[in-house]
Amino acid sequence: MDVSIQFKKGVLEICVLVLIHRRDQYGYELAQAVSRHIEVAEGALYPLLRRLVNEGYCTTYLQESSEGPPRKYYKLTPSGVIYMRAMVKEWKTFVSNVTNLIEEGNGYD
Repeated sequence: MDVSIQFKKGVLEICVLVLIHRRDQYGYELAQAVSRHIEVAEGALYPLLRRLVNEGYCTTYLQESSEGPPRKYYKLTPSGVIYMRAMVKEWKTFVSNVTNLIEEGNGYD
């Protein structure tokens, strides 16, 4: 089992929420932005975006593009912003706790 795949699945949602919070984005643009930091299959992104819309954390709108058909942009809803902030807070606590645990061992390098 590739542990890094499980890590990526776990953080993809928070990465997408943070990126959309910075500014509305369309799917391919989100995939490119996430891929600059972690390698992720584009196919993993769209089911997540659909779920975020279905759960009311995001809305979508179409915007004309000079490079082809209109693009579907994703925008956080007010409840999406609250959810994103809670996720970021939980993430920071989680990372801090795991880092502390690892550093207590001191012999894992």
